[in-house]
Amino acid sequence: MNLEHVAQLRKKANALPQEPGVYLMKDKGGTIIYVGKAKSLKNRVTSYFRAVESHQAKVYAMVEHVEDFDYIVTDSEFEALVLECSLIKLHTPKYNILLKDDKGYHYIKMRNQMRAEIIKQRAQESISAEKQRTDKTATYLGPYTSSVVVKQTVDEANKAFMLPTCSRQFPRDLGKGRPCLNYHIKQCMGVCTGRISPQRYQEAMDEAISFMRKGGAGSVEGLTKKMEEAAEELDFERAARYRDRIAAIEKIGAQQKVMAYNHENLDVVAAVQGEDSVYLSVLIFREGRLRDKKDFTFDYFESVEHVVEEFLLSYYLSLGRGQLPKEIFLESDVEDRDMIAQVISEHKKQKVIITVPARGKGREVAEMAKNNAAQTLARGTGRSGRELSAVAELGQLLGMQSPPAVIEAYDISNYGGQTIVGGMVVFENGRPQRKFYKRFTIRDQVQPDDYAAMAQMLSRRLERYLDPEKKDPGFDRLPDLWLIDGGAGHVSVAKEVLRRHGLELPVFGMVKDSRHRTRAVSSQDEEIAISANRGVFSLVTAIQDEVHRYSVEFSRNRHGRGTLTSRLLSVEGIGEVRATKLLRHFKTQKAMAEATLEELEASPGMTKTAAGTLFAFLHPGAETKKELTDGTK
Repeated sequence: MNLEHVAQLRKKANALPQEPGVYLMKDKGGTIIYVGKAKSLKNRVTSYFRAVESHQAKVYAMVEHVEDFDYIVTDSEFEALVLECSLIKLHTPKYNILLKDDKGYHYIKMRNQMRAEIIKQRAQESISAEKQRTDKTATYLGPYTSSVVVKQTVDEANKAFMLPTCSRQFPRDLGKGRPCLNYHIKQCMGVCTGRISPQRYQEAMDEAISFMRKGGAGSVEGLTKKMEEAAEELDFERAARYRDRIAAIEKIGAQQKVMAYNHENLDVVAAVQGEDSVYLSVLIFREGRLRDKKDFTFDYFESVEHVVEEFLLSYYLSLGRGQLPKEIFLESDVEDRDMIAQVISEHKKQKVIITVPARGKGREVAEMAKNNAAQTLARGTGRSGRELSAVAELGQLLGMQSPPAVIEAYDISNYGGQTIVGGMVVFENGRPQRKFYKRFTIRDQVQPDDYAAMAQMLSRRLERYLDPEKKDPGFDRLPDLWLIDGGAGHVSVAKEVLRRHGLELPVFGMVKDSRHRTRAVSSQDEEIAISANRGVFSLVTAIQDEVHRYSVEFSRNRHGRGTLTSRLLSVEGIGEVRATKLLRHFKTQKAMAEATLEELEASPGMTKTAAGTLFAFLHPGAETKKELTDGTK
């Protein structure tokens, strides 16, 4: 990067007014490569040309290509937002997000061929998912861009109403062969048996179509009325069929609790940040039911919040009025939410509300959208979407610029005021990486001092990182985040250790409540509650539990070894050197006690006499040392 040119641009930016407006970054050819808005043009534009080395990679790349910039002053932030949107659409700048929707379309096909008048002429087909509208005699729902939603809806309808999904054709195959497994587990009514009338099948198809159009709640209401009517007519067999269908729909509703929602016209938007991109999902609810899902991937330039803001304007201003939802839920808030809603509403001449649900079903569907975005990110990482979503949310909660892919956690443990040790565990993309776990024996500490022990452990960890000759997997890289089992005091100790070694890392403590359960994460100045965020709470709790378990386990093992060492030193002929060799060889007291006399004699540093004495010590029921040594009684 030409730092001299950057300095010239910074000087020019310093002359900008403290007014709202839009700025246009240009390359050497005069092409606009980025359009942004600002509350204060001077503050915003100068930020690009200060401390450029600390910029994220994509910001750095953009600044590197900026030859000049232009700006337009507006009367208000709102006008700046409208103008920004217009200029992005006009110039399609390289570093602004560009919507790409190259998906194919999917349909739900419904073709009922069991009607009495045509049963002899045509084959029956159940409800199915299709990529094209090729059958002019069939009814289609759609189009949908998400094959997942289409398949899920079809599967739910077929199971709830026991429609056939096999390849048999009727009436050709009526009564031929035994019914399949689906019939026996009551997931198919058994058309193949020949005992299902065209009228009964027609009724099931109509109810299934109603279910897909209205959702579970609407179907249950209609089926309940039919069940009550059948019961009044004393047609208990028909009433029982309605009862079973209601139960099946309610079971599906319990399994897919957010597939149906009481908002008739709603979009839910959520995004997660990957290493180089932002992954965004839109869940589309229509007529109280999840009808579609759209996924987008953007090379992010600044923050996830900025990407979401640009997306909202670009996407919803491009939709036709008939496609525009009445309400948009966001998983996380954005600064210009109200202004964006106003721009969309005025441009489309249709009221649109943008909100951030805090609880209830609204929060559930928002988290569902977040998980879907994380699933898109997860495809290329081998991690689950839920894990990656939790990591992204943790980074956002802690104010980090990017998700902490690698997290190291530390804890100190002592056994009865003795045997002071420390443990380090590593989580990568939300999962423990046990091959990188490390244990530390705290040196030169007579009385337990958590702060001093933590400082020693962290110092030794950083020294291994800084020593070029000590290539140790797990120590040869720095994590994205340190989590310390403790509060603000432990965080202060960790930050001081980092300062002494000339390094910087985000550091937070993991705070427990009176019942030893994870309550919050702590900085030096405040505690950040995590209980309201299920994904973050589960992740931090898992990390805290794991580092505690690992440290306590090591402490107990060390204490046991220390006790055994003391006992061995009391045996005639066993000194410190010989005791150390025995412990290294046998590892545990149990293994040593189960060893034969010959195995003790063959262990490193042992003699026949010392082995006999040790055997007698480990087996006090024997009569004499001589008998043990000779192998006689």
